[in-house]
Amino acid sequence: MQLCIALDLPSSAENLALAESLAVYDDLWMKVGFRTFIRDGRNFIDTLKSINPHFKVFLDLKLYDIPNTMADAAAEIAELGVEMFNVHASAGERALRTVMERLEPYGEERPLVLAVTALTSFSDEEFRAIYGKGIDEKATEFARMSYEAGLDGVVSSAFESRAIKEATSDAFLTLCPGIRPFGEDAGDQQRVATLELAAREGVDFPVVGRPIYRAEDPAAKVKSILDTIRALDQSS
Repeated sequence: MQLCIALDLPSSAENLALAESLAVYDDLWMKVGFRTFIRDGRNFIDTLKSINPHFKVFLDLKLYDIPNTMADAAAEIAELGVEMFNVHASAGERALRTVMERLEPYGEERPLVLAVTALTSFSDEEFRAIYGKGIDEKATEFARMSYEAGLDGVVSSAFESRAIKEATSDAFLTLCPGIRPFGEDAGDQQRVATLELAAREGVDFPVVGRPIYRAEDPAAKVKSILDTIRALDQSS
């Protein structure tokens, strides 16, 4: 597993201070979401890279529009130098294929592309009211469609990860928000998982936010998470 840290603090200064406190770690992904990117833009990504050039950036904008508009946005994202971004699977297979076709000129330099299956804030009842099926069934369908469209993986909860890989490939990536490493409070998330469960379900990227930035010592918290990940990886 590769730890992805959600930079979801209220200000650029707070997010960058957190990143600076973690600059000693070379094996971290940094998740930059809506609020941060809208407020701070490309400069924020460049500053992250200047803090530690080994930081990898996941731009979490969840693109959802008509196929050509999504593809145009994907090409612009590729120019930012981020290593991964996401789109909504529910935009449809044609949109997903159009995005991947637009990124072909970037070759091996293109960012990883993941498709959002079901937001982890959804309960099964809420999700079913919108999509007409339960999360388990529809998330797997979205994942299979994304795999066939050539994407690198999906965003899902840890609880769908194993079924998604069985329906696609072990190499098909799962990035899973709502990770509470050691059973911390769930907050506004409906489907949360510990690191142990994430490892058991084959999660590739556990995303952790609040348990890190609300810790008294975020750097120590990250060290304990990384140590746990290494131990779980070695035991699997």
